[in-house]
Amino acid sequence: MGFRIVGVRSAFERRVEEVVRSIPSGRVAAYGIVAERAGRPGAARAVGAVMARSEGLPWHRVVTAGGRLVPGHEAEHAQRLRGEGVRVRHGHLAAPIPWWPDD
Repeated sequence: MGFRIVGVRSAFERRVEEVVRSIPSGRVAAYGIVAERAGRPGAARAVGAVMARSEGLPWHRVVTAGGRLVPGHEAEHAQRLRGEGVRVRHGHLAAPIPWWPDD
């Protein structure tokens, strides 16, 4: 039997979770955009770490700036995105990419 140590989440971690939850169905955001909106521009890798530790997030709506899916989870990632109408081809988003936000 295993156990999981749950610590206090930082303000950044809470904000990342809020941002990821705000990405609408059928849209995707880059890790860097999530980091920027969470108050830490340039912390894209930290966003990935937060998401790996969090449960219940729509993680599939976050991809690299180049549109690449999560390595090692491409099949599930693609399936979830396709279920929301996002086009995926060969482990990457296919045009037109429904980036969020639109600006």
